[in-house]
Amino acid sequence: MSTAALTALTHIAEGEVNHDSLNPFLTGGSALFILLLLLFLTTRFNRDR
Repeated sequence: MSTAALTALTHIAEGEVNHDSLNPFLTGGSALFILLLLLFLTTRFNRDR
């Protein structure tokens, strides 16, 4: 195993991986929005009667 991979695994194991682009509120909010949009589309197109 190379030293770069070992260093990366060490950082991951220590929990030092924190990206600003992975904001939990933005990620959760966008997932909630997408699921609500899919629910809305499913209920609009599922008209059996």
